[in-house]
Amino acid sequence: MKNKIEEIRKVRGLRQEELAEALEVSRQTISSLENGRYNPSILLAFKIAAYFDMQIEEIFICEGDSE
Repeated sequence: MKNKIEEIRKVRGLRQEELAEALEVSRQTISSLENGRYNPSILLAFKIAAYFDMQIEEIFICEGDSE
């Protein structure tokens, strides 16, 4: 699954640390999300979408089955 978190974060002038604090996760979590090394829980995905005032589908792109 890909996402647009880094792109959205930069457009809004946020540092990883600021986003992490707002979402109550570590900066490493934000880095891992942005680099595609970590898929968020559904709760975290909803928190990210709510924080950016966007739909989940606008942020996360499912590229098909990974199996």
